[in-house]
Amino acid sequence: CSTFKPIVALAALKQGIITPQTRLYVGHHSLMDLTDALAHSNNRFFYRLGQMVGFNLLARYAHEFGLGQKAGLDIPGDQPGEFPTESPTDGEVGYLAYLGKGIEVTPLQWAAVASAIANGGTLYYLQYPRTREEVQHFEPRIRRQLTNLRAQIPEVRAGMAAAVSYGTARSASDEAFQILGKTGTCSEDGAKLGWFLSYSEGKPQYVVVVLLRGGWQMYGPHAAEIAGRVYKDLQGPSPNDVQASKSELGE
Repeated sequence: CSTFKPIVALAALKQGIITPQTRLYVGHHSLMDLTDALAHSNNRFFYRLGQMVGFNLLARYAHEFGLGQKAGLDIPGDQPGEFPTESPTDGEVGYLAYLGKGIEVTPLQWAAVASAIANGGTLYYLQYPRTREEVQHFEPRIRRQLTNLRAQIPEVRAGMAAAVSYGTARSASDEAFQILGKTGTCSEDGAKLGWFLSYSEGKPQYVVVVLLRGGWQMYGPHAAEIAGRVYKDLQGPSPNDVQASKSELGE
């Protein structure tokens, strides 16, 4: 779905096709820059941008971020997904750019992508230590260094922050916790899909990916809302919540 848009943006920025200040026509006599296009997940902007970037470059950057490849090391159920080997048969690469047409991706792959954006360009293999001993001896495994994108990643981060601040993911917003993310809404085999890939600033940093599948209520903003609740649980109770609990206990 639209969760592919950050990769499209990085490809366009790196290749010098646009700058963060470039404004593209999005209809109704309106122009939009990259930050707002990511924030509002504007399809016209990314349809046009996909045509400007072209299929070969989109495929190159998708593979750089691990699409079409397993994201983890020995994780049960991990699948490689799929990225098209050829441009869409109708010739409209714009559909691939704004809707992810022809792409099959797993939550694990989006988690790896969100992690790489969060840390500035290091794509790690995902690992799942299952025992205390494995946790104690855990060592990160680097899959690829995307050092060539370090200058462009902050520009995409700005759009992902804006999505949570005032865009399609604002239902994930938390005043005490800065979250950056990208929503996605589409359908598959008659079911609606709602995606949200995201990460948090601060220490510790978390990555949360939500995928919803089902009826009409399964859409990106709802996935963002659920992710917001997950982040709130991860950070634990706020001082106000603790104080309220003490008051209820008569302490």
